[in-house]
Amino acid sequence: MFSIESSDPESKARTGVLKTAHGDIPTPIFMPVGTAGTVKGVMQRDLTVDINAKIILGNTYHLYLRPGVEIIKSAGGLQKFISWNKPMLTDSGGYQVFSLSEHRKLTEEGAVFKSHIDGSKHIFTPENTIDIQRIIGADIIMAFDECAPYPADYSYVKKSVALTHRWLNRAVARYKETEPVWDWEQYLFPIVQGGTYDDLRKESAEKISSKEMAGNAIGGLSVGEPAEDMYRTIEIVNEILPSDKPRYLMGVGTPVNILEAIDRGIDMFDCVMPTRNGRNGMIFTSEGTINIRNRKWIDDFTPIDPAGTSHVSLDYSKAYLRHLIMSGENLGSIIASIHNLAFYLKLVETAREKIRMGIFRQWKNTMINKLSQRL
Repeated sequence: MFSIESSDPESKARTGVLKTAHGDIPTPIFMPVGTAGTVKGVMQRDLTVDINAKIILGNTYHLYLRPGVEIIKSAGGLQKFISWNKPMLTDSGGYQVFSLSEHRKLTEEGAVFKSHIDGSKHIFTPENTIDIQRIIGADIIMAFDECAPYPADYSYVKKSVALTHRWLNRAVARYKETEPVWDWEQYLFPIVQGGTYDDLRKESAEKISSKEMAGNAIGGLSVGEPAEDMYRTIEIVNEILPSDKPRYLMGVGTPVNILEAIDRGIDMFDCVMPTRNGRNGMIFTSEGTINIRNRKWIDDFTPIDPAGTSHVSLDYSKAYLRHLIMSGENLGSIIASIHNLAFYLKLVETAREKIRMGIFRQWKNTMINKLSQRL
C-alpha cells in the first residue's frame, strides 16, 4: 500500500508511493481541497492537465448536508458524481464541527450540531461518520475526532484527547466490522491530537500507532499556534508514528510550512490557502508572495510567474490578473486558483526530485529564503 523509495541523508524527508484503487500517489504530495465535491473555481480538466493533481479532498460534513449521502450513493459514489477518476480522501467532518463551536455540543456519543445551511439538527458519531464515508467512497477516510481550539488549557486538551481516543476505538471497530459500499478498498487514518502539549501529543501518537492502520494523520495544527510549536510537535509525533506508513499533516499550510514539514518526515498535505487566498489576490510564485491588489502591479506586463508552473503562469500578466481581481471578475479567481495550486504541486514535485538527489536540505533552505519574501 505504501512504499518508501528514497530518503534525504541530511533530513527526515523521504519519497514514496501510496497505492490506491484509483491510482498511485507519489509522496510528498499536496492535495487540493474540494470541500463540497469541487475544488472551488477549478474544473476537473484543469486539475488534471494544468495543476497535475494526484488526489483531491472531499469533506464529510459538507457532503452529508448537501447534496446528501443518498444522492451520492445513487450516483455511484463521489468520484462518479463529480467525474473524477483519481484518488480521493475525505475528512470525517471533525474540524468543521469544531469550527461550529457556537452551534454544536460534544457528548460521549458524538457531536450534536446545527446545519449552517438551514439550522436543522444532526449528530456525528464515530460510527456514522465511517458509514457516511463508506457511501461517499473515498480511497482514504478519516476517524472522527475533536480538534481542540488554540489556545486551550491543559486540562481541556487532556480531556479532549481522551475523548478522541475513545471515539477512535469505536471508529476502528466500525471500520473493521463493515465492508466498502463500492468495489474498492478504503484506508482508515486515525488522527493525532494534543494541542501544543508535548506529553499529550506523545500519548496520542502512541495510541494512534497502536491501531496499526494503513496511515496516520496529525491534526489540530495550523489553528493559530506559532510555527515553532507546529514544527516541534511534528518532530515529537514523527518519532513515534511508524516510519513505514504515510504521515498526513492536516490543513497545513504555506509553502514554507510544507517544506519544513517535509524536512521533518511528513508525506501528505492539504490546505485551502492556494484557492482561498488566491481569490483574495495572494499569489505564490517562485520568487516570493505577491499581493496582486497592490498598485505596483498595475502596469507590470510580465508573466505571473516566469518559472511557468502552469500555462496560466505564462499566458497572463500580473497587470491583467490585477485588473480581473480588482474588477471582481470570476476569471481572476480562476486564474489565481489554478496558478497557486499548480505552484504547490510543482513545489512538492521538485521536493521529491531533490530528495532523490540527496540535496533536499540545501535546496529547501534556499527556497525558504525566496518564498518568505513579499514582492
